[in-house]
Amino acid sequence: MKQALYIDCCIRGRQSRTRKLAEAFFAALPNTWKVTTVNLMREDLRPLSGEFFAAREALLQAGKTDDSRFDRARQLAAAELVVIAAPFWDMSFPSLLKIYIENVSVEGVTFRSTEEGLKGLCTAERCVFLTTRGAAYAPGDPMEQAMPYLQAIRKFFGFGELDCIAADGLDLDGADVEALVADACARAAALAQTL
Repeated sequence: MKQALYIDCCIRGRQSRTRKLAEAFFAALPNTWKVTTVNLMREDLRPLSGEFFAAREALLQAGKTDDSRFDRARQLAAAELVVIAAPFWDMSFPSLLKIYIENVSVEGVTFRSTEEGLKGLCTAERCVFLTTRGAAYAPGDPMEQAMPYLQAIRKFFGFGELDCIAADGLDLDGADVEALVADACARAAALAQTL
């Protein structure tokens, strides 16, 4: 079976509108995929600082990328499909997702340095970002920083294409939230069926 990695950053759990998009996506994903879920709210994630950072650096300098500390990075590198579900918060996404990305950015596992620059080592040909936003943002709007950041991460890790399915404008006055979420769920399901 093909390996899919679901990075769940739906902070509100069962009340999450973003989780509805993820549920629609995975309900439609062909059963040729084995899905592994990483629920970031349940993971013991720590920012890279102080002794925690120093211990990581010591392992990397010793070439010990097989240490259990880098299990998440190896898991990400091996996935053939990466699905990230996270709401739009403070112009991008919850900081928990950034902490996860910091922890899986491991030289020799998810990327390496070459004479030409950095080269991604991840095998995923596709990365899907599922999100919900209170306001509406056109592509390239400087108020929306999640997609530019994830595009850079896509290139850094070596992922193939990055797709974004967003339910926009959910908190605007007069918004038909149910219809907007249903539309995004339908688009998420349609994308999943193509994979």
